[in-house]
Amino acid sequence: MAKAKSDPNYKVIAENRRARHDYAIEEDLECGIMLEGSEVKSLRQGQANIAESYASVEDGELWLINSYIAPYEQAKTFGHEERRKRKLLVNKRELARLWNASQRQGMTLVPLVLYFNHRGIAKLKIAIAKGKKTVDKRETQKKRDWQRQKQRLLRNQG
Repeated sequence: MAKAKSDPNYKVIAENRRARHDYAIEEDLECGIMLEGSEVKSLRQGQANIAESYASVEDGELWLINSYIAPYEQAKTFGHEERRKRKLLVNKRELARLWNASQRQGMTLVPLVLYFNHRGIAKLKIAIAKGKKTVDKRETQKKRDWQRQKQRLLRNQG
């Protein structure tokens, strides 16, 4: 995401910050998302939340479930439903891989970031992840603290 700062069209709309804390991310994938016009307008204003949403493969299609996009005030008659299922766009090979991964025990499809790419198109980054237990979360915290401590020691020595 280093190129994001120089690109005027790239804009993060919503981020699932708890995902990396609650899940062990194995791999991630960028996919398109089918939206209505009022949803795109609302996203351009930055009014979305993917924190409590998840992705699921149903009937050979990939869906984003329980994501929130605020209603767009100017679209009175052509508005949208705030928490509707939204279809995600991936090719067949990726869909098969995601379906196989989600069938394994403890694996789930978690949305990480909803953003506009450099061409101004809304994209969603989803991850194949395994839920962490409390012990795993503590272990991750210990590693992070030790890395911070190590950096401080190196900075103070030099």
